[in-house]
Amino acid sequence: MTPQTTSATRHVPAPSVPDPVAPGPDGADRPPHERGRTSIAEVVVVKVAGMAAREIHGVHDMGGGIARTIGVVRDRVPGGRPHVGRGVKVEVGERQAAVDLDLIVTYGVPITEVARDVRENVVEAVERITGLEVVEVNIAVNDVHLPDDDRESPADTRVE
Repeated sequence: MTPQTTSATRHVPAPSVPDPVAPGPDGADRPPHERGRTSIAEVVVVKVAGMAAREIHGVHDMGGGIARTIGVVRDRVPGGRPHVGRGVKVEVGERQAAVDLDLIVTYGVPITEVARDVRENVVEAVERITGLEVVEVNIAVNDVHLPDDDRESPADTRVE
C-alpha cells in the first residue's frame, strides 16, 4: 500500500509578496527625480503661452471678436485683471503640447516677423517653464490694430 498525502502534509510554496521595505527599483534607491509623476494642467500652458506671446513687440492684443469684447469689459471692471489666456488654446499630453494663438497685431509691423518672434518665444517659454516639448504653435492673425482705433468716439466724450 502507498502512503497517501493529505493537504495538511503537502508543501505548497507561499505566494511571493514584495517586502515593502526591501530596496529595489521602486524604492528609495532611485534618484529623487524618478520618484513619482508630474502633470501639467492645460491652464498652466495657456498662461505661459499667453504671457510669452504678449511680450513680443507688435502684438497689440489677443483673441477673436467675442472673446476680445468680453475681455475689454472684464478689464474695465474695478478689481478685474486682464485674462492672459484670451486667444490661447492648447492641447497637453504627458510630454508634449500644441498651442494655437489668435493675435491682433499693431499696424505697420511685419506680420511674418511678429509671428516668427511669437512662435520662438512661446516655444522657449513653455519648454523652459513646463518641461513639455512644444510640437507646434499655430498663429492666426485676426485683426490689425490701427492708430485711429485708440481715439475715443464722439459719443464717448459727450456730456449729457
